[in-house]
Amino acid sequence: MASVRRRGTTATALLTLLLATAACGPVADPQAADLRVGYDSLDGSLPVWPARGDLAGDAAATTAVTRAVRDWRTPVDDRAHLPSSGILWSGRVDGTPLAVVAADVPGERASWLLQLTRDGDRYMVDRAAEYTDPGYLVYADVLPVQLGERRRYLTSARVERLLGPDGRALASTDGLSAPVAVPPCRAVELTATLRPTRSLPRGRPADRVLDLGTATADPRYPLVRDETGSGRRALSGLDTCVLAGAQGPFGSIPRRIGDHGALRFAPESWPMANVAVRSLGEVALDGGEPAELEQLSWESATGTMTAVIYRPADGGAPIFSPADRSTTLQAYQLPVPGQPLAVLSWRASRDASLAVPPGTTRLVDRPGLVVVPEPGRTQTFSLAGTEKTWYRSLGGR
Repeated sequence: MASVRRRGTTATALLTLLLATAACGPVADPQAADLRVGYDSLDGSLPVWPARGDLAGDAAATTAVTRAVRDWRTPVDDRAHLPSSGILWSGRVDGTPLAVVAADVPGERASWLLQLTRDGDRYMVDRAAEYTDPGYLVYADVLPVQLGERRRYLTSARVERLLGPDGRALASTDGLSAPVAVPPCRAVELTATLRPTRSLPRGRPADRVLDLGTATADPRYPLVRDETGSGRRALSGLDTCVLAGAQGPFGSIPRRIGDHGALRFAPESWPMANVAVRSLGEVALDGGEPAELEQLSWESATGTMTAVIYRPADGGAPIFSPADRSTTLQAYQLPVPGQPLAVLSWRASRDASLAVPPGTTRLVDRPGLVVVPEPGRTQTFSLAGTEKTWYRSLGGR
Protein backbone atom coordinates (compact mmCIF):
# COMPACT_ATOMS: atom_id res chain seq x y z
CA MET A 1 0.00 0.00 0.00
CA ALA A 2 1.19 3.53 -0.68
CA SER A 3 2.44 5.16 2.51
CA VAL A 4 1.64 8.57 3.93
CA ARG A 5 2.89 10.27 7.10
CA ARG A 6 0.52 10.85 9.99
CA ARG A 7 1.40 11.99 13.53
CA GLY A 8 4.91 10.62 13.13
CA THR A 9 3.69 7.15 12.15
CA THR A 10 3.35 5.37 8.84
CA ALA A 11 -0.24 4.81 7.78
CA THR A 12 -1.68 3.66 4.50
CA ALA A 13 -3.44 5.53 1.77
CA LEU A 14 -6.28 3.07 2.23
CA LEU A 15 -6.89 4.35 5.76
CA THR A 16 -6.76 7.94 4.60
CA LEU A 17 -9.40 7.24 1.97
CA LEU A 18 -11.60 5.46 4.48
CA LEU A 19 -11.38 8.34 6.91
CA ALA A 20 -12.21 10.81 4.17
CA THR A 21 -15.38 8.91 3.31
CA ALA A 22 -18.30 10.51 5.08
CA ALA A 23 -19.91 7.24 6.08
CA CYS A 24 -16.81 5.55 7.45
CA GLY A 25 -16.29 7.34 10.75
CA PRO A 26 -17.88 6.06 13.94
CA VAL A 27 -21.44 7.32 14.31
CA ALA A 28 -23.10 6.47 17.58
CA ASP A 29 -25.58 7.79 20.08
CA PRO A 30 -23.39 9.06 22.93
CA GLN A 31 -26.12 8.02 25.37
CA ALA A 32 -26.27 4.43 24.10
CA ALA A 33 -26.19 2.02 27.03
CA ASP A 34 -24.54 -0.90 25.25
CA LEU A 35 -21.62 -1.24 22.90
CA ARG A 36 -22.53 -1.47 19.25
CA VAL A 37 -22.17 -4.95 17.75
CA GLY A 38 -20.07 -4.53 14.64
CA TYR A 39 -18.44 -1.22 13.76
CA ASP A 40 -19.63 1.63 11.55
CA SER A 41 -16.70 1.67 9.15
CA LEU A 42 -17.50 1.35 5.46
CA ASP A 43 -15.36 0.81 2.38
CA GLY A 44 -17.79 2.08 -0.21
CA SER A 45 -20.95 0.14 0.63
CA LEU A 46 -19.10 -2.74 2.33
CA PRO A 47 -19.27 -2.85 6.16
CA VAL A 48 -15.67 -3.61 7.12
CA TRP A 49 -16.56 -5.06 10.54
CA PRO A 50 -20.16 -6.31 10.49
CA ALA A 51 -21.74 -7.99 13.51
CA ARG A 52 -20.52 -11.60 13.55
CA GLY A 53 -20.52 -14.64 15.81
CA ASP A 54 -23.47 -16.71 17.02
CA LEU A 55 -23.96 -14.42 20.06
CA ALA A 56 -23.90 -11.19 18.04
CA GLY A 57 -27.67 -10.92 18.38
CA ASP A 58 -27.80 -11.97 22.04
CA ALA A 59 -28.78 -8.85 24.00
CA ALA A 60 -27.78 -10.35 27.35
CA ALA A 61 -24.30 -11.21 26.06
CA THR A 62 -23.89 -7.70 24.61
CA THR A 63 -24.90 -6.11 27.92
CA ALA A 64 -22.49 -8.33 29.85
CA VAL A 65 -19.62 -7.53 27.46
CA THR A 66 -20.42 -3.82 27.72
CA ARG A 67 -20.32 -3.98 31.50
CA ALA A 68 -16.89 -5.63 31.44
CA VAL A 69 -15.48 -3.09 28.96
CA ARG A 70 -16.92 -0.22 31.00
CA ASP A 71 -15.09 -1.54 34.08
CA TRP A 72 -11.80 -2.17 32.24
CA ARG A 73 -8.92 0.32 32.62
CA THR A 74 -5.61 0.87 30.84
CA PRO A 75 -2.36 0.69 32.84
CA VAL A 76 -2.71 4.41 33.68
CA ASP A 77 -6.38 4.04 34.65
CA ASP A 78 -7.91 5.48 31.47
CA ARG A 79 -11.17 3.95 30.31
CA ALA A 80 -12.66 3.07 26.94
CA HIS A 81 -15.07 5.50 25.29
CA LEU A 82 -18.03 3.22 24.65
CA PRO A 83 -19.79 5.19 21.87
CA SER A 84 -16.68 4.99 19.66
CA SER A 85 -15.85 1.38 20.58
CA GLY A 86 -17.47 -1.77 19.24
CA ILE A 87 -17.84 -5.54 19.53
CA LEU A 88 -16.18 -7.03 16.44
CA TRP A 89 -17.10 -10.63 17.22
CA SER A 90 -19.32 -12.32 19.81
CA GLY A 91 -19.88 -16.04 19.81
CA ARG A 92 -18.87 -19.45 21.09
CA VAL A 93 -15.52 -21.07 20.30
CA ASP A 94 -15.35 -24.75 21.23
CA GLY A 95 -18.23 -24.05 23.60
CA THR A 96 -16.53 -21.04 25.26
CA PRO A 97 -18.27 -17.66 24.88
CA LEU A 98 -15.77 -15.19 23.41
CA ALA A 99 -16.00 -11.50 22.54
CA VAL A 100 -13.47 -9.39 20.65
CA VAL A 101 -13.75 -5.63 21.18
CA ALA A 102 -12.12 -2.63 19.52
CA ALA A 103 -11.81 -0.20 22.44
CA ASP A 104 -11.22 3.48 21.74
CA VAL A 105 -9.28 5.31 24.49
CA PRO A 106 -9.32 9.02 23.56
CA GLY A 107 -7.30 10.01 26.64
CA GLU A 108 -4.31 8.19 25.14
CA ARG A 109 -5.25 8.64 21.46
CA ALA A 110 -5.07 4.86 21.39
CA SER A 111 -6.95 1.77 20.28
CA TRP A 112 -6.92 -1.41 22.33
CA LEU A 113 -7.87 -4.90 21.20
CA LEU A 114 -9.74 -6.53 24.08
CA GLN A 115 -10.51 -10.23 24.28
CA LEU A 116 -13.18 -11.32 26.74
CA THR A 117 -14.42 -14.72 27.87
CA ARG A 118 -17.41 -15.51 30.05
CA ASP A 119 -17.01 -16.50 33.68
CA GLY A 120 -20.40 -17.61 34.98
CA ASP A 121 -22.87 -14.88 34.05
CA ARG A 122 -20.13 -12.25 33.63
CA TYR A 123 -17.56 -11.50 30.96
CA MET A 124 -13.96 -10.78 31.92
CA VAL A 125 -11.24 -9.00 29.92
CA ASP A 126 -8.50 -11.62 29.84
CA ARG A 127 -6.31 -10.12 27.07
CA ALA A 128 -5.68 -6.47 26.21
CA ALA A 129 -3.21 -5.39 23.51
CA GLU A 130 -2.50 -1.81 22.50
CA TYR A 131 -2.70 -1.43 18.73
CA THR A 132 0.60 -0.14 17.37
CA ASP A 133 -0.89 2.38 14.91
CA PRO A 134 -2.68 4.76 17.31
CA GLY A 135 -6.40 5.09 16.69
CA TYR A 136 -6.64 2.81 13.66
CA LEU A 137 -7.45 -0.67 14.93
CA VAL A 138 -10.77 -0.95 13.08
CA TYR A 139 -9.03 -0.33 9.75
CA ALA A 140 -6.84 -3.42 10.14
CA ASP A 141 -7.94 -6.51 8.22
CA VAL A 142 -6.40 -9.28 10.34
CA LEU A 143 -6.53 -9.32 14.15
CA PRO A 144 -4.98 -11.86 16.56
CA VAL A 145 -7.10 -13.95 18.92
CA GLN A 146 -5.58 -16.34 21.45
CA LEU A 147 -7.33 -18.98 23.54
CA GLY A 148 -4.87 -20.80 25.75
CA GLU A 149 -1.78 -21.57 23.68
CA ARG A 150 -3.65 -21.58 20.37
CA ARG A 151 -3.72 -18.65 17.96
CA ARG A 152 -6.66 -17.79 15.74
CA TYR A 153 -7.23 -14.77 13.50
CA LEU A 154 -10.26 -12.56 13.06
CA THR A 155 -10.56 -11.07 9.58
CA SER A 156 -12.51 -8.12 8.25
CA ALA A 157 -15.13 -8.42 5.52
CA ARG A 158 -12.51 -7.22 3.04
CA VAL A 159 -10.58 -10.49 3.39
CA GLU A 160 -11.46 -13.14 0.81
CA ARG A 161 -8.82 -15.62 1.94
CA LEU A 162 -6.14 -15.86 4.61
CA LEU A 163 -3.08 -18.05 4.13
CA GLY A 164 -1.41 -19.43 7.24
CA PRO A 165 2.33 -19.81 7.88
CA ASP A 166 2.40 -22.98 5.76
CA GLY A 167 0.91 -21.16 2.77
CA ARG A 168 -2.42 -22.99 3.02
CA ALA A 169 -5.79 -21.27 3.24
CA LEU A 170 -7.21 -21.16 6.76
CA ALA A 171 -10.75 -22.37 7.36
CA SER A 172 -12.92 -19.82 9.14
CA THR A 173 -16.41 -19.37 10.54
CA ASP A 174 -17.95 -15.90 10.66
CA GLY A 175 -14.50 -14.43 10.04
CA LEU A 176 -12.77 -16.32 12.88
CA SER A 177 -10.14 -18.79 11.70
CA ALA A 178 -9.47 -22.30 12.88
CA PRO A 179 -6.50 -22.69 15.28
CA VAL A 180 -3.10 -22.02 13.71
CA ALA A 181 0.22 -23.54 14.75
CA VAL A 182 2.24 -20.45 15.72
CA PRO A 183 5.48 -20.90 17.70
CA PRO A 184 5.84 -18.94 20.93
CA CYS A 185 9.08 -17.14 19.99
CA ARG A 186 9.37 -17.24 16.19
CA ALA A 187 7.88 -14.90 13.60
CA VAL A 188 5.56 -16.41 10.99
CA GLU A 189 3.93 -14.78 7.99
CA LEU A 190 0.24 -14.54 7.11
CA THR A 191 -1.01 -13.42 3.72
CA ALA A 192 -4.50 -12.03 3.18
CA THR A 193 -6.22 -11.65 -0.18
CA LEU A 194 -8.37 -8.51 -0.13
CA ARG A 195 -11.46 -8.33 -2.31
CA PRO A 196 -12.04 -5.40 -4.71
CA THR A 197 -13.64 -2.46 -2.89
CA ARG A 198 -14.03 1.25 -3.41
CA SER A 199 -10.61 1.95 -1.87
CA LEU A 200 -8.97 -1.01 -3.65
CA PRO A 201 -10.72 -1.34 -7.03
CA ARG A 202 -8.45 -4.23 -8.03
CA GLY A 203 -8.28 -5.77 -4.58
CA ARG A 204 -4.93 -6.87 -3.17
CA PRO A 205 -3.69 -10.42 -3.73
CA ALA A 206 -1.00 -10.39 -1.02
CA ASP A 207 -1.47 -8.23 2.07
CA ARG A 208 1.19 -9.55 4.46
CA VAL A 209 1.55 -9.42 8.23
CA LEU A 210 4.00 -11.07 10.60
CA ASP A 211 2.95 -12.73 13.84
CA LEU A 212 5.80 -12.36 16.35
CA GLY A 213 4.71 -15.46 18.28
CA THR A 214 2.21 -16.57 20.89
CA ALA A 215 4.57 -15.65 23.76
CA THR A 216 4.20 -11.95 22.90
CA ALA A 217 2.91 -10.56 26.17
CA ASP A 218 0.15 -8.00 26.57
CA PRO A 219 -0.07 -5.11 26.04
CA ARG A 220 2.28 -5.63 23.09
CA TYR A 221 0.45 -6.16 19.82
CA PRO A 222 1.86 -9.26 18.08
CA LEU A 223 1.14 -8.47 14.41
CA VAL A 224 3.50 -6.37 12.26
CA ARG A 225 2.75 -5.17 8.72
CA ASP A 226 5.12 -6.68 6.15
CA GLU A 227 4.10 -5.31 2.77
CA THR A 228 7.26 -6.33 0.89
CA GLY A 229 8.09 -9.55 2.73
CA SER A 230 11.36 -8.05 4.02
CA GLY A 231 10.33 -8.66 7.62
CA ARG A 232 9.95 -12.40 7.13
CA ARG A 233 13.46 -12.55 5.71
CA ALA A 234 14.91 -10.27 8.41
CA LEU A 235 13.44 -12.23 11.33
CA SER A 236 13.98 -15.71 9.93
CA GLY A 237 15.54 -17.89 12.62
CA LEU A 238 15.60 -15.12 15.25
CA ASP A 239 14.15 -15.54 18.74
CA THR A 240 11.40 -12.94 18.99
CA CYS A 241 11.22 -13.37 22.77
CA VAL A 242 14.85 -12.18 22.98
CA LEU A 243 14.10 -9.37 20.51
CA ALA A 244 11.23 -8.29 22.79
CA GLY A 245 13.29 -8.37 25.99
CA ALA A 246 14.16 -5.29 28.02
CA GLN A 247 17.62 -5.16 26.37
CA GLY A 248 16.46 -6.46 22.99
CA PRO A 249 15.82 -4.27 19.95
CA PHE A 250 12.02 -4.30 20.19
CA GLY A 251 11.70 -3.87 23.95
CA SER A 252 14.55 -1.58 24.96
CA ILE A 253 13.08 1.94 24.65
CA PRO A 254 10.27 2.21 27.20
CA ARG A 255 7.24 4.43 26.80
CA ARG A 256 7.35 7.66 28.74
CA ILE A 257 4.29 9.48 30.02
CA GLY A 258 5.25 12.87 31.37
CA ASP A 259 8.49 12.46 33.30
CA HIS A 260 7.90 8.82 34.14
CA GLY A 261 8.54 5.54 32.37
CA ALA A 262 5.39 3.58 31.56
CA LEU A 263 6.65 0.02 31.70
CA ARG A 264 3.15 -1.46 31.58
CA PHE A 265 2.61 0.00 28.09
CA ALA A 266 4.11 -1.28 24.86
CA PRO A 267 7.64 0.13 24.43
CA GLU A 268 8.26 3.03 22.07
CA SER A 269 10.60 0.70 20.19
CA TRP A 270 7.85 -1.89 19.54
CA PRO A 271 7.62 -2.66 15.78
CA MET A 272 4.67 -1.58 13.69
CA ALA A 273 5.82 -2.15 10.09
CA ASN A 274 8.70 -2.33 7.59
CA VAL A 275 11.10 -4.66 9.40
CA ALA A 276 14.23 -5.09 7.25
CA VAL A 277 17.88 -6.05 7.57
CA ARG A 278 21.08 -5.11 5.75
CA SER A 279 24.61 -6.41 6.06
CA LEU A 280 27.28 -4.20 7.65
CA GLY A 281 30.04 -6.67 6.82
CA GLU A 282 32.24 -9.03 8.81
CA VAL A 283 33.87 -8.54 12.20
CA ALA A 284 36.82 -10.69 13.34
CA LEU A 285 37.72 -10.54 17.04
CA ASP A 286 41.14 -11.55 18.41
CA GLY A 287 42.09 -13.21 15.15
CA GLY A 288 39.10 -15.55 15.28
CA GLU A 289 36.75 -16.50 12.50
CA PRO A 290 34.82 -13.51 11.15
CA ALA A 291 31.28 -12.99 12.42
CA GLU A 292 28.54 -11.31 10.39
CA LEU A 293 27.29 -7.90 11.51
CA GLU A 294 23.84 -6.75 10.35
CA GLN A 295 21.66 -3.72 10.90
CA LEU A 296 17.99 -4.32 11.68
CA SER A 297 15.52 -1.51 11.02
CA TRP A 298 11.78 -1.08 11.55
CA GLU A 299 9.02 1.48 11.95
CA SER A 300 7.52 2.03 15.39
CA ALA A 301 4.67 4.35 16.36
CA THR A 302 7.28 7.01 17.20
CA GLY A 303 9.52 6.71 14.15
CA THR A 304 12.24 4.57 12.60
CA MET A 305 14.33 2.38 14.92
CA THR A 306 17.51 0.43 14.27
CA ALA A 307 19.70 -2.13 16.06
CA VAL A 308 22.64 -4.37 15.18
CA ILE A 309 22.81 -8.15 15.10
CA TYR A 310 26.07 -10.05 15.66
CA ARG A 311 26.00 -13.54 14.16
CA PRO A 312 28.86 -15.65 15.57
CA ALA A 313 30.98 -17.59 13.09
CA ASP A 314 30.33 -20.85 14.97
CA GLY A 315 26.59 -20.62 14.31
CA GLY A 316 25.76 -19.76 17.92
CA ALA A 317 22.79 -17.67 18.97
CA PRO A 318 22.75 -14.17 17.47
CA ILE A 319 23.51 -11.26 19.81
CA PHE A 320 21.44 -8.07 19.64
CA SER A 321 22.04 -4.49 20.64
CA PRO A 322 19.29 -2.39 22.20
CA ALA A 323 17.36 -0.15 19.81
CA ASP A 324 18.67 3.20 18.62
CA ARG A 325 16.42 5.82 17.07
CA SER A 326 17.31 6.41 13.44
CA THR A 327 19.72 9.30 13.07
CA THR A 328 22.77 10.29 11.03
CA LEU A 329 25.28 8.66 13.39
CA GLN A 330 24.00 5.39 14.87
CA ALA A 331 25.58 4.17 18.11
CA TYR A 332 25.07 0.69 19.53
CA GLN A 333 26.26 -1.25 22.57
CA LEU A 334 26.69 -4.88 21.57
CA PRO A 335 27.04 -7.30 24.54
CA VAL A 336 29.37 -9.89 22.96
CA PRO A 337 30.41 -12.29 25.77
CA GLY A 338 34.00 -11.67 26.84
CA GLN A 339 34.37 -8.59 24.63
CA PRO A 340 31.50 -6.07 24.69
CA LEU A 341 31.60 -3.86 21.62
CA ALA A 342 30.61 -0.36 20.62
CA VAL A 343 29.42 -0.03 17.03
CA LEU A 344 29.21 3.27 15.12
CA SER A 345 27.41 3.27 11.78
CA TRP A 346 26.58 5.97 9.24
CA ARG A 347 25.96 6.39 5.54
CA ALA A 348 29.45 6.60 4.08
CA SER A 349 30.43 9.61 1.97
CA ARG A 350 33.73 11.28 1.13
CA ASP A 351 32.70 14.33 3.17
CA ALA A 352 32.03 12.43 6.43
CA SER A 353 34.78 11.69 8.96
CA LEU A 354 34.45 9.89 12.31
CA ALA A 355 36.60 10.94 15.28
CA VAL A 356 37.07 8.58 18.23
CA PRO A 357 38.55 9.29 21.70
CA PRO A 358 42.38 9.19 21.88
CA GLY A 359 43.81 5.73 22.46
CA THR A 360 40.72 3.91 21.16
CA THR A 361 41.46 0.65 19.32
CA ARG A 362 39.51 0.35 16.10
CA LEU A 363 38.68 -3.33 15.63
CA VAL A 364 36.91 -2.47 12.39
CA ASP A 365 37.50 0.76 10.50
CA ARG A 366 35.95 1.21 7.11
CA PRO A 367 33.69 3.78 5.45
CA GLY A 368 30.37 3.85 7.28
CA LEU A 369 31.38 1.48 10.09
CA VAL A 370 33.69 1.59 13.10
CA VAL A 371 33.74 -1.10 15.80
CA VAL A 372 35.68 -0.56 19.04
CA PRO A 373 35.81 -2.25 22.44
CA GLU A 374 33.04 -0.85 24.61
CA PRO A 375 34.58 1.91 26.77
CA GLY A 376 34.63 1.34 30.51
CA ARG A 377 33.41 4.89 31.04
CA THR A 378 31.31 7.17 28.88
CA GLN A 379 33.17 8.37 25.79
CA THR A 380 32.02 10.71 23.03
CA PHE A 381 32.36 9.97 19.31
CA SER A 382 31.76 12.55 16.58
CA LEU A 383 30.95 12.47 12.89
CA ALA A 384 31.95 15.61 11.00
CA GLY A 385 30.10 16.50 7.82
CA THR A 386 30.47 19.49 5.53
CA GLU A 387 28.06 21.67 7.51
CA LYS A 388 27.34 19.85 10.77
CA THR A 389 28.91 17.55 13.35
CA TRP A 390 26.97 14.79 15.13
CA TYR A 391 27.94 13.52 18.59
CA ARG A 392 27.14 10.22 20.30
CA SER A 393 28.22 8.87 23.69
CA LEU A 394 28.80 5.20 24.52
CA GLY A 395 30.20 3.16 27.40
CA GLY A 396 30.00 3.28 31.17
CA ARG A 397 27.30 0.63 31.57
